[in-house]
Amino acid sequence: MNLAVVCGSAGADRLTSNSPSCTCLGKAPLLHPNSSTSRQNSAVVYPNPVILMLPFPDNSPSEPLHPIKKPKTPDLERKNSFNSIQPYLSLHNPRTWLILSAILLQILLLLAARSSPIAASHRRRHFPAASSPTPDNFNCRSGKVFVYDIPPLLNTELLQKCNELNPWVSRCDAFSNDGFGRKATGLAGIVPENLTNAWYWTDQFASEVIYHNRIMKYDCRTTEPESATAFYIPFYAGLAVGKFLWKNYSAKDRDRHCEMMLSWVQNQPYWKRSNGWDHFITMGRITWDFRRSKGDDEWGSSCIYMPGMKNITRLLIERNPWDYFDVGVPYPTGFHPSTNSDVATWQDFLSTRNRSTLYCFAGATRGFIKSDFRSLLLTQCYADSGSCRVVDCGGSKCSNGSSAILGTFLDSDFCLQPRGDSFTRRSIFDCMVAGSIPVFFWKRTAYYQYDWFLPGEPESYSVFIDRKAVKNGTSIKGELEKIGREEVRKMREKVIEYIPNIIYAKHEEGLVGIRDAFEIAIDGVLRRIEEQGGG
Repeated sequence: MNLAVVCGSAGADRLTSNSPSCTCLGKAPLLHPNSSTSRQNSAVVYPNPVILMLPFPDNSPSEPLHPIKKPKTPDLERKNSFNSIQPYLSLHNPRTWLILSAILLQILLLLAARSSPIAASHRRRHFPAASSPTPDNFNCRSGKVFVYDIPPLLNTELLQKCNELNPWVSRCDAFSNDGFGRKATGLAGIVPENLTNAWYWTDQFASEVIYHNRIMKYDCRTTEPESATAFYIPFYAGLAVGKFLWKNYSAKDRDRHCEMMLSWVQNQPYWKRSNGWDHFITMGRITWDFRRSKGDDEWGSSCIYMPGMKNITRLLIERNPWDYFDVGVPYPTGFHPSTNSDVATWQDFLSTRNRSTLYCFAGATRGFIKSDFRSLLLTQCYADSGSCRVVDCGGSKCSNGSSAILGTFLDSDFCLQPRGDSFTRRSIFDCMVAGSIPVFFWKRTAYYQYDWFLPGEPESYSVFIDRKAVKNGTSIKGELEKIGREEVRKMREKVIEYIPNIIYAKHEEGLVGIRDAFEIAIDGVLRRIEEQGGG
């Protein structure tokens, strides 16, 4: 005969034949060390071992047993039941003292267990993927994607002419290795030795190349358009416009490639079945680079405002929060794990790391901006040199990450994240991948951008300090020091737990059982199209 234990941990309301056993003295059973629960829970020890020990036959079914509901009984019956045992509870009865002694012994054992160094020590935590899918996710329950074979002029030829993508430097290294860029160097002693191959100097504008390479190997890609829920347009909109953002190019130059793409795709038979509602695209720059609305001398292209784009879902590293068809996706960072083990190793490395600095700031001033907020942050950080660490990113030294930035984030509890040249910045994700807690000053920097990828409760993983308060003299150090160490620990755990959601895996088919940013984005698009009735 087996024994089931009534425990106080999550999920203990279901008793199974695999439940751990315990002794009549009330030893708390330990959770399995590989439990995916993000926090360790203790078993609740009840004083009466007769209540704790529930026998059931060895041939009981393996499915969970449901708690037995007590039938309703009249008050009189309960009163009589109590009266029947009242003689045994008399202080003059030796059995009463025996029961009280057993209860007292169990209480003492419980107090001793809670106060022992072993119980209080920091255990290695196993962080589950924040969006681990159920087995049904692998059956493409949200639908399948058909990838258009568009004219090479709109994607692969742009990469082949990578020397022409920027008027000052070659972009060939930046978009090599399927968009991940050059292998990172100088990380010895900063990251675990067995993870150095997972790090690259990835360009912040590489997402359209990364998504194209991943979607070609995606499990839910179909080569039969009739069975597709969604249609992916692998147009490199960001690379196409980037070349023409500088020097003396005309608005017509900046619009040409987008017009060609729309002309081509609108002639496809599957476009016409929904007028583009079931089509989507990755645009590797911020949304404002594609929203020239007035004169030809304004910045960017007018791609998003072209009539054919109005129903296409757009994956962007910064979205317009008031445009339904803009979806914010994480900026690419330098961490691209190949296996589940890579992810777990990195999470464990972060969870046990000692951080010597309260907060940090990696960035540079914006001298051309009146009352530059970053200058205020740098002034406070330099004044709090014992609590704050600065990485000066003047020029382009920090554009695609560096060992100095990574090391600084790894050593800091908090990282300051003001707006960049626009409301968002790639540093948000570099900071979080390093297990540092982001501090925001604009809600549009993250809270209105990345709903599919970040926790729904902003306070669970980040700190918000109103920029107006900082301008009026509020001390950032003072605000951060108000947060207790236990709360800091919980926030860091949440950041580390959500790392799989904000990275792009190296393996061309994705990780096993863990959804990265790519898979979350594609699944989100498929679900939204299915809800619209487009597929």
